[in-house]
Amino acid sequence: MTLLEMRGITKTFPGVRALDGVSFDLQAGEIHALVGENGAGKSTLMKILAGVYPHGTYDGEVLVDGQPRHFKRVTDAAHAGIAVVHQELSLVRELSIAENIFLGREPRRFGVIRSEELFSRATAVLEELHLAMEAHVPVGYLGIGQQHLVEIAKALTPFSGTPASSPAGPPASRAGVLRGGEDAARPAGGTPALHMSARILILDEPTAALTESEAEILFAILERLRARGAGIVYISHKLDEVFRLSDRITVLRDGRCVGTEAASALDKPRVIARMVGRDIGEVFPIAERAPGEVVFEARGVTVEDPNVPGKLLVDDVSFVVRRGEVLGIAGLVGAGRSDLLMALFGAHPGTKKGVTVRHPWDAIAQGIAFVTEDRKRYGLMLDQSLVHNMTLASLRQTSRVLTDDDAETAAGERAMKELRIKATSVLMPVETLSGGNQQKVVLAKWLMTGPKVLFLDEPTRGIDVGAKQEIYAQINRLASEGLGIVLVSSELPEVLAMSDRVMVLHEGRITGEFTRNEASAEAVMSCATGEAVVA
Repeated sequence: MTLLEMRGITKTFPGVRALDGVSFDLQAGEIHALVGENGAGKSTLMKILAGVYPHGTYDGEVLVDGQPRHFKRVTDAAHAGIAVVHQELSLVRELSIAENIFLGREPRRFGVIRSEELFSRATAVLEELHLAMEAHVPVGYLGIGQQHLVEIAKALTPFSGTPASSPAGPPASRAGVLRGGEDAARPAGGTPALHMSARILILDEPTAALTESEAEILFAILERLRARGAGIVYISHKLDEVFRLSDRITVLRDGRCVGTEAASALDKPRVIARMVGRDIGEVFPIAERAPGEVVFEARGVTVEDPNVPGKLLVDDVSFVVRRGEVLGIAGLVGAGRSDLLMALFGAHPGTKKGVTVRHPWDAIAQGIAFVTEDRKRYGLMLDQSLVHNMTLASLRQTSRVLTDDDAETAAGERAMKELRIKATSVLMPVETLSGGNQQKVVLAKWLMTGPKVLFLDEPTRGIDVGAKQEIYAQINRLASEGLGIVLVSSELPEVLAMSDRVMVLHEGRITGEFTRNEASAEAVMSCATGEAVVA
């Protein structure tokens, strides 16, 4: 049964044709993967389906259950049974996890939110999804990985609570809105049922910030949804996940559909070749390095959680980085990897010991650069131009009393050429670039400061395989030129392939350290889970 058809979709932005006659369909009980490089048009296509780009702003037609649909707003798509987890978070940081999960659909009585029921239901949702979080904690206190889990829970909640035996019902019955309080369906026992009859779920890079164990929880949920007859559009750059989960794969390239085939008829090299328009070799480039003298040392770093007095996020961590070396830091979400780097850069709000840098400008002055895990929140000013973003941390080098526009533009153009940033001009707003090119802009910003040591926190999160290769090549180039690099990544193959040494954290403490030859996936994961400690 065909749930969804998108026929001849064309979408144009000023000067750019993002989609050019793309067609796509989704069957009931199917996981259909949508893959392509950043900028290929995947997210644009799904935003049309979700009502983010309203009917009339694009050409082509959208059919749900065989009926043409004209979505003028996001709520129209929700009422048609479409639920979306966007790559960009849509959470309200000041609200609790529970309030975010049920935002806009809170259980009410006579118009008043029933807080006790709200938190009780949210706790049940978190337990059902095996998420070790407290429903009352504000989302702003969570790390980026945990925020993504809340975002996923927010979208999956209606599905996860729907009894497996519940019929889908006719299209007209699918309100797509979770109702609570007096309006909620109540099973025996009087507890409001979690009910949302949306049958189309769109996931855009859902595991980008998840650990392997968290991703396994998500995969199990998706399998149950598929068994119930839901249709799932799965967008991911992680091809192992794509081949594990999907029934069919559609490849987009430069806004056009390259083709759709059964996943069983394809393999990763063929999919990658279609994505990039050429065959590519090994994803991780091989580089031989001979690290030199120590350029950075951390001694006894301890960081206290600003929200939970007495709780240590980082506990007595010491390490060194040598010139021309890539030090990989592995660990699960919550292990303290990002907290460690933020503390060393002077950007962590918690109480710190063993840290001499008190503010980011002190770190910059001492030759430390930091590419954060959340480029849109901490790394970029999205409405500003490429050049303004690139030169933001090094204005003293391109200006005197006033900004030297010519020098600033020239420096930006050199960086754009050196890092192969795909843009028509350094004066373009950075928000118009793909994720991979945005990441290169962040990297360019810090390289302009002339650092001695570079912190890279999840540098390839949410970017395609081609952009990843370019980032890896830049890491190897910078290390070969003598830069000391600290690499944090949740993708273990990335850490193992790119690092000269691997340090493993578990609950804020070092549980293992390995040379490149000693490091293996099994050994690192044993230390990351606390099962083993290797001195």
